[in-house]
Amino acid sequence: MDVKLKNKYDVIVIGGGITGAGTARDCAMRGLSVLLIERFDFAQGATGRNHGLLHSGARYAVTDQESATECIQENMILRKIASHCVDETDGLFITLPEDDLAYQATFVESCQRAGIRADIIDPQEAKILEPAVNPSLIGAVRIPDASIDPFRLTVANVVDARIHGADVITYHEVTELIIDQTRVVGVKMRDQYTGEIREVYADLTINAAGIWGMLVAKMAGITVNMFPAKGALLIFGHRVNNMVINRCRKPANADILVPDDNVCVIGTTSDRVPIETCDDMRVTDEEVEVLLTEGAQLAPALATTRILRAYAGVRPLVASDHDPSGRSISRGIVTLDHATRDGLEGFVTITGGKMMTYRLMAEMVTDLVCKKLGVNKACETATTPLPGSESKQSEEELRTYSFADKAAEGRHGTYTKEIVKPADELDEALVCECEGVSVAEVNYAVNSQHVNNMIDLRRRTRMGMGTCQGQLCSCRAAGLLCQGNHADKAAADLADFIDERWKGMKPVAWGATLNEAQLITMVYEDLCGVNQFVKEGGMK
Repeated sequence: MDVKLKNKYDVIVIGGGITGAGTARDCAMRGLSVLLIERFDFAQGATGRNHGLLHSGARYAVTDQESATECIQENMILRKIASHCVDETDGLFITLPEDDLAYQATFVESCQRAGIRADIIDPQEAKILEPAVNPSLIGAVRIPDASIDPFRLTVANVVDARIHGADVITYHEVTELIIDQTRVVGVKMRDQYTGEIREVYADLTINAAGIWGMLVAKMAGITVNMFPAKGALLIFGHRVNNMVINRCRKPANADILVPDDNVCVIGTTSDRVPIETCDDMRVTDEEVEVLLTEGAQLAPALATTRILRAYAGVRPLVASDHDPSGRSISRGIVTLDHATRDGLEGFVTITGGKMMTYRLMAEMVTDLVCKKLGVNKACETATTPLPGSESKQSEEELRTYSFADKAAEGRHGTYTKEIVKPADELDEALVCECEGVSVAEVNYAVNSQHVNNMIDLRRRTRMGMGTCQGQLCSCRAAGLLCQGNHADKAAADLADFIDERWKGMKPVAWGATLNEAQLITMVYEDLCGVNQFVKEGGMK
């Protein structure tokens, strides 16, 4: 999507994860002229590489009361303003025979102190509520956890930022902060496709680049101590559990199982990694073993359930030299005004926190921006629904929806009306059978949601994320993208997409997953010749 940029904005936001997207939305809603810059695609970093858990805050109640309180407050807000992104599953914290049952009382008291509903229930009731739970549990607490789609949430914030006048540009990397004496006055950015360098100016630049924010700050000679904490996760082939299942103990590896759409996700691990590795996280055999072994303690069926893929993200934590795992570091929000901290005007950093608290983080940094720019307008993001969540579809509308339309409604909410319009029969054809993605939905995403390639399309529609991992839909989607402005790079784009699918399958390539990978290889290499476009080091 081509964007005609202005030369000067009130605010430049660096980073298209959920925090940057939420900040761009808040700034734009308060009347500021905004440019959001993302070096790749939205939600490509930590935002798109987590459980998809709508935290109640219970996980942090014992160790981090401030974060727990923030989580439950934002949990209730997101259920209202982002309802089309949320699956209200509720959750269980279970105690197993090897755990300390006395911890349950401490946990419940801590939850209640943070304002989190925490009801102790009989283990037998827990087994009725969630048949997949480990039947040997000796304690259970019901809490208001849920699941949320980070890709839908991020794009909804981007869409609303644009509705309120923001400009948004992807695949542009900020390579330099433009500094005039003691003030940041703009940025230089490089087009990732053409290599072209562009300069854009602003009264204030917001660093919302997550773990990469430490590198952005370094461009100005500023040190922001961050702790890159890698977390690995596994996606299973179907939805084993209907409620979020947590282990009732201090946070440890593989103690959360989240139902997400048609699958479920177990996570996570936590290990410090070098910042240089954060752009290419790989899951190890040891991490898979830990996730499988511990995950089966939550829900025994995981031991015999097909694993679709493994993936990993990096948490943007504020550094500590005393915790090698990052488990005890606060998930609290950190707002840095570099004018008061470092003597550099026109530059602020928002970091720490978590996906759950993105809206609050955006509000805090936008309050600071408005104060600096002399803008007197209150935040309205806590009460204004995101695009897609304005209201529920009527029963009459839903009755007219096809299978694909109903699947799209789960992804786009009320914006499904933009997809379900009178058109030719081809628009109703399925591109991805696993996720119910139609030709019309692909075209809608390409035309209105900053889709530059097939991996972007996957994040917008879930195309290729189902059981076959792109085996049947990839070539169809590539063909549709050819009809737009992507024809010159379609073959290489298809190769990159298949290679990216293999990256997640490789750590769990046994049994049905290995068979699937071999079939994909035969289809796309032997029949389609895609291997000639794969970059060195890709799938062979």
